[in-house]
Formats: sequence, structure tokens, C-alpha cells
Amino acid sequence: MNQNRPEQPLADREQAILALERRGFSGPGAKERAIREELGLAPVRYYQLLNALLDDPRALAHDPVTVNRLRRVRETRRGER
Repeated sequence: MNQNRPEQPLADREQAILALERRGFSGPGAKERAIREELGLAPVRYYQLLNALLDDPRALAHDPVTVNRLRRVRETRRGER
């Protein structure tokens, strides 16, 4: 990390994406509905942003439990392909 330029904190939308991932969803389509209604994003765009967040060290610092869990899920899925 550069000492002269502190890292920017996560934007509100980035924090909201991680918060949504911490929640549990019951029933088919519940998560996609929450993505559209609460974040105003199409699910495809949401997952693009989420995937980029998983590689962002700021996201790891903000919510290490969620980010590490999602990284494990991502690696498992990549291994199945």
C-alpha cells in the first residue's frame, strides 16, 4: 500500500453488494429480486461487480468472512468446469 495515497474506502454500492451477499434468501428468485429492487442493478451486472470485488483488497479488509467464503465458492465452481 502506498503511504502517500491512502486507499479509498469501498463505495456505498460496493458495501451494499457485500451486505446483500451476507444475507440468506429463501425461495427461487428472491436474491435476484433484491438485487433489482434494492440496488437497481440487473443480476448479470451485479455478479460482474461482485466478481471484481472479490479481487479487491479493500473488500477483503471490509468484510473478510464474506469475501473469503465467496472466493472459496468461486474457486470450487472454476474447478468443476
